[in-house]
Amino acid sequence: MSFQLTAQATKKPANAAKPSNAAKPSTAAKQTQKPGANKVVGAAPFKNSLDSFSYAVGLSLASFYKDQGVKEINSSLVLRALNDVKNGKPQLSEEQINTCIMGYMQAAKSEKASPNKKEGEIFLAENKKKPGVITTASGLQYSIIKEGTGAKPSATDQVKVHYTGSLLDGTIFDSSVQRGEPIVMGVNRFIVGWIEALQMMPVGSKWKLFIPSELGYGDQGSGAIQPGSTLIFEMELLDIVK
Repeated sequence: MSFQLTAQATKKPANAAKPSNAAKPSTAAKQTQKPGANKVVGAAPFKNSLDSFSYAVGLSLASFYKDQGVKEINSSLVLRALNDVKNGKPQLSEEQINTCIMGYMQAAKSEKASPNKKEGEIFLAENKKKPGVITTASGLQYSIIKEGTGAKPSATDQVKVHYTGSLLDGTIFDSSVQRGEPIVMGVNRFIVGWIEALQMMPVGSKWKLFIPSELGYGDQGSGAIQPGSTLIFEMELLDIVK
């Protein structure tokens, strides 16, 4: 299931007021211009296209890993690695490179997800005590709003589903109900929590699901769903599509 986020259009500013006749250049007081006033603040001293390219590569690399949750990189070793490759003497094999990067990034993502995971664990521990809430062996929790009488889908079936997904604070991140159009997709293409729930639901059922992060989007997150988030869905199984 992919959740679409609609970017808000940037509003154009209101038309600026026309300058007053009293402030015509011929009559306005002249201001003393300080040396260097026209320089762009923070402009990098690029002497040629190679300088610009080199700096751009560094920015791209830093921005990518920052977005992945990596807070620190040893820049001196990054420079050393560039020179080692240039000189044909890399200190790590391709396999070691992948293992190092993936291991470190996974640890960084887990650290970023940790607060949301803890919040979810506390919520689920209290939620399972509520009347009507059922907890499965996987940790999925659900309550039955309406029990249907139709067939139950298998993992390979196509289903038609209406749903509203929200975060623990009540923020709705996606809703086919609000769009007025149910989703049709193969059961085994959904997140793990949905795959488990759908195979227990008779057609016509409406359930409320409480999905731990490991059965949802895990440490990755997705759009408005932060890494480690516990998710809540109201889901209605409308039909098995043949």
